Amino acid sequence: MLQFASATGFIRMVLIILLVYFGIKILARLFSPFLIKFVAKKAEQRFGQQFGGFQGQQRQEKPKKEGEVTIDKIPKAKTSNKDVGDYVDYEEID
Repeated sequence: MLQFASATGFIRMVLIILLVYFGIKILARLFSPFLIKFVAKKAEQRFGQQFGGFQGQQRQEKPKKEGEVTIDKIPKAKTSNKDVGDYVDYEEID
């Protein structure tokens, strides 16, 4: 035995689907800033744990005297690769 849907039942189903779709869309727009802040905070905590536990803590630096110079890191010496190519000596032509 076959049963057919009525036109009012079909329209009711389409309206319910549209109502749910737009309701989810509006709620997502309202709650997305909170969700993004939560995800960013969790990511910051994970990165902090991964790199030594600096969760929101800044280094405490000693007070510096005026004119004092400090070097945080020493630059590495650059080495050139001799196998890159040939040196071509040139002269400018006037």
